[in-house]
Amino acid sequence: MPTEDVIQGDAWETTLRTVAGLLRVFEQTLQEELDLPLAWFDVLTNLYAAPDNRMRMQTLAESLILTRSGVTRLVDRVEKAGLVTREPAKEDRRGYYAILTEQGRNLVESAHEVHGKDIDENFTRYLTDREMKSLYRIMSKVWTGNPALLGSRSQE
Repeated sequence: MPTEDVIQGDAWETTLRTVAGLLRVFEQTLQEELDLPLAWFDVLTNLYAAPDNRMRMQTLAESLILTRSGVTRLVDRVEKAGLVTREPAKEDRRGYYAILTEQGRNLVESAHEVHGKDIDENFTRYLTDREMKSLYRIMSKVWTGNPALLGSRSQE
């Protein structure tokens, strides 16, 4: 009979490998279909969900799932592509806002369609509704109950 350590290790290893594999699939699909890197999709999705499609750069950096380091350089590239603009914060001369452009909104809406199909094809179809609800409860329990994750939480 497996020990608890083996079960814990297996559960973590399987979760990590599955998420990493799914991210590679999602990256490839977005890249092939829309020429959109997954890290850019992360930036655009956060801005799309923000009030007025704008966020302080620091808040954006804290809300990203895929990368936290090099956010300024990442946003530089997204801005150069015409998907976001930046403007100085009036309330704080040191801060800047990243603002989604119309072109960025259009791209992220297309990307959400592509990504939604990708999620269905590579994730959802393998789970029953009951399993999906269980997985949601389990991951929510880890997410909300773990104080070490406080710094990695996006706008909730």
